Amino acid sequence: MLEIELCGIKLTNPTILAAGVMGSTAASLNWAYRSGAGAVVTKSFSKEPNEGYKNPTTVAVEGGIINAIGLSNPGLSAFKKELNQLDNEVKVAASIYGSSPGEFAEIAAEMEDLVDFLELNVSCPHAMEGCGASIGQDPELTFAVVKAVKNEVSIPIITKLTPNVTDLTEIALSAVNAGTDALTLINSLGPGIKIDLETGLPILSNKVGGMSGPAIKPIALRCVYEVFKVVDVPIIGVGGIVKFQDVLEFLFAGASAVQIGTAIMYQGLEVFTEISNGLEKYMLENNYSKVEDLVGISHKI
Repeated sequence: MLEIELCGIKLTNPTILAAGVMGSTAASLNWAYRSGAGAVVTKSFSKEPNEGYKNPTTVAVEGGIINAIGLSNPGLSAFKKELNQLDNEVKVAASIYGSSPGEFAEIAAEMEDLVDFLELNVSCPHAMEGCGASIGQDPELTFAVVKAVKNEVSIPIITKLTPNVTDLTEIALSAVNAGTDALTLINSLGPGIKIDLETGLPILSNKVGGMSGPAIKPIALRCVYEVFKVVDVPIIGVGGIVKFQDVLEFLFAGASAVQIGTAIMYQGLEVFTEISNGLEKYMLENNYSKVEDLVGISHKI
């Protein structure tokens, strides 16, 4: 009942491990998949290793967390080794980032035979200069990155967008026109800041970071709702999902699947099974036979 097809690839259910949470090793990705995720996304990585920012990199705030990790990662070669150790049945997307279309394309080519999807991170609000949201806030740069990767690989491309723009539909259409096969909406909100009342200083070493967690769900839902009206590719909703009712809202708004990240910090990996069980029960009680029947209901009423 919960099985979906995303860009031609079958998933056991519409829940996906979001990039940045337990996505650095084969062991943690395998664990998330065995715990009930329909697919998993790696931590975002670049061609060369990146140390990111110094600790502290995360701080809890009301309604979620603020983080400024700086896209730290061990680099392409290390991730290739990890991906070679994934269980065969795991459906996986590699989250990649770079500072130019050519760099994205080069990494993508190295990943094509190791993963089912590529997720292009053009949206991180605390990336190093020239990466992340500095690309995704520019429709022309977004188009160039997606086009370069599309010309290089044949596996499905998912473009993850930032909400920190004036008109998200313009950016979404640029990605679609360049050939993206799906969109992930949204990356963390921000940047935001948290002040230490003892010292009077910002807590994060980078001072500011991206906000995630339940507090951003209404914004993520609005982004999905608006973009669904103008694109003809699947949307993966992400932002503040902690229970099956949240998933229903995203599906109704137009998402075909969802990603879950911050909730794992509070509820553990059991959240995938709990959400799937709740979603299946809802569908049985309301006479829905497949997840696709729920997608876009808000636009049909």
